Amino acid sequence: MKSEALQGLINKIFSDEKTRLQFMSDPDSVLSQFQLTDQEKSAVLSTNAKLALITSDSQQLDAIVGPTAIWH
Repeated sequence: MKSEALQGLINKIFSDEKTRLQFMSDPDSVLSQFQLTDQEKSAVLSTNAKLALITSDSQQLDAIVGPTAIWH
């Protein structure tokens, strides 16, 4: 199961335009608002770099990162 902090971050990025724009310009400032592990932060930044997290739809994102072992 994904952590609550990670779920909160992803929900906020997809549902709040201000947060999405802030994440696009300064991802660390958004990540610092959530109690993520270093592994989760790294995974979010890596996923964003590879898949453009902020422009993907949540179904596509969930299908790609859902099975990833580090989310468990």
